[in-house]
Amino acid sequence: MSDIPITADPESIPTVAVGTTNPIKVKAVHKAFQGYWQMAMVTPTDVPSGVSDMPMSDKECLEGARNRAIAAMEKTGADFGVGLEGGVNPEPTGLMLLGWVVIVSREGAESVACTAKIPLPESLAKRILAGEELGPVMDDVLKTTGTAKKGGASGALTAGLVLRQDKFQMAVAYALAPFVAPQFYS
Repeated sequence: MSDIPITADPESIPTVAVGTTNPIKVKAVHKAFQGYWQMAMVTPTDVPSGVSDMPMSDKECLEGARNRAIAAMEKTGADFGVGLEGGVNPEPTGLMLLGWVVIVSREGAESVACTAKIPLPESLAKRILAGEELGPVMDDVLKTTGTAKKGGASGALTAGLVLRQDKFQMAVAYALAPFVAPQFYS
């Protein structure tokens, strides 16, 4: 990562473009940025991820998040671009649900972080491995619509203990570390 030239001054007012219009992800970015920069201006931006609708690896999720962050910043001219990409990754313990966050600055700095991972139950993992996307699978299992724009699979699998917004908000905060505490990263 290059030096972080954006000031860590909490009184500044950065503009932030989020590479999605999903309200859960936008709220996660909004809360994380405003936890440090109270007046941060966060704008949802519809941009493509450049990866599959159901990313199947850490590598693909990270690529999608990076693509979204860069595209959102370029499209808006914001100080920061933020990309969030959820997906799964096969691991020795089974298929894990996760998300990656990439934050880029206008000056070319980049930071990444990952959400916590949770194993998918075998019944869900089989459907994902067969080519289905998790959001519609969860809608089917829960007999609802819009799970991905509500508590997400994380919320359902933890009985509401960890909602989708919570896990992405923490990952955004982790990705913000070099920007808000640059003295540790220089």
